[in-house]
Amino acid sequence: MTDLGGVDWPPAPIRTERLVLRETEARDRAAFIDLFASPQVYAYLGGPTAREDLERTTAAIPGRRPGFFAIELDGALIGIVTLDRRDADRPGHLQDGVEEAEIGYLLQPRAWGLGYATEACTAALAWFAEAVPGEPVVLCTQTANERSVRLATKLGFTEVARFEEFGAEQWFGVHYGPSDQGGQ
Repeated sequence: MTDLGGVDWPPAPIRTERLVLRETEARDRAAFIDLFASPQVYAYLGGPTAREDLERTTAAIPGRRPGFFAIELDGALIGIVTLDRRDADRPGHLQDGVEEAEIGYLLQPRAWGLGYATEACTAALAWFAEAVPGEPVVLCTQTANERSVRLATKLGFTEVARFEEFGAEQWFGVHYGPSDQGGQ
């Protein structure tokens, strides 16, 4: 995220029941490359990046920037959750010309179906709501990615629009934070 509204980065690690969300470290590099090279992970994201390219271009400490959390389980990286600004030139916005906060996530296939994405995204959304009160968060995923659409609705995202991007129909939703979620 380019602007955290004056919030210091990185925050203290965020601990959930099973996970730790933290800034990336050098020890995450191999798992980071595995994640971005995975055909399963990138099935709805235009395909994986070649492992050779990732080995050559991935920084010693990958993903080190504000809004980029490593998802750790039992001391190992199993995925990432990000909060970035959605480029104002892309389709899918609440307001034209505004770069809204957008959440994204990737998990290793071995971590799918176990509730880790829900747990990590819930923690990241709670952190963001506290760090930048009142700012909505958007999420965009291919409608064909049914698991991701189900997760978005489970997290409290409300569908705002569908549109074509990257040659596929996209689901675009918004989350207004805890005050509009009935206290959940």
